[in-house]
Amino acid sequence: MLRKNPRGDYPVVHETSFVDPTAILCGQIVVGENVFIGPYAVLRADEVDEHGKMEPIVIGANSNIQDGVVIHSKDGARVSIGENTSIAHRSIVHGPCVIGNNVFIGFNSVLFNCVVHDGVVVRHNSVVDGRDIPENFYIPSTTHISRETDLATIPKVTVDAREFSESVSRTNVQLARAYRRIQNAF
Repeated sequence: MLRKNPRGDYPVVHETSFVDPTAILCGQIVVGENVFIGPYAVLRADEVDEHGKMEPIVIGANSNIQDGVVIHSKDGARVSIGENTSIAHRSIVHGPCVIGNNVFIGFNSVLFNCVVHDGVVVRHNSVVDGRDIPENFYIPSTTHISRETDLATIPKVTVDAREFSESVSRTNVQLARAYRRIQNAF
């Protein structure tokens, strides 16, 4: 469901993208080409700062927002998700937050107040809170990253992890196309 926020902003979804009918996109949201937004995802751009301003939630081309993902932002802060990026089932991305290109965010992970640079893999049930992650880092499952985390203890992305991330991205681009094709078929 696409709907206005209290300020009157309405989502803009590229015609090649697919938004599941159970998903909710509210407010100043921009969805790029070939994006798949799965069942029960909630994207809300409805809070403003003290001056009544807000930045949009932007989803880059060929990315996927899977089932039950929540994307929101405090006080209208920026949320940007790059191209070819996967946000897996039931993850939370809460702004301010910038996620780069070719990133994989695993199931049930939580990102807040951070920048996750290109090529990063954050595995399942991890938290990144208040710490920027340089490109090509690999965050193992159940890891908690904070301002105090020594990034020297975090490994770089392996070939296997990168291939998995790329396969998830390709699959979801195909799903966006397939669901668009049958969207109004009964």
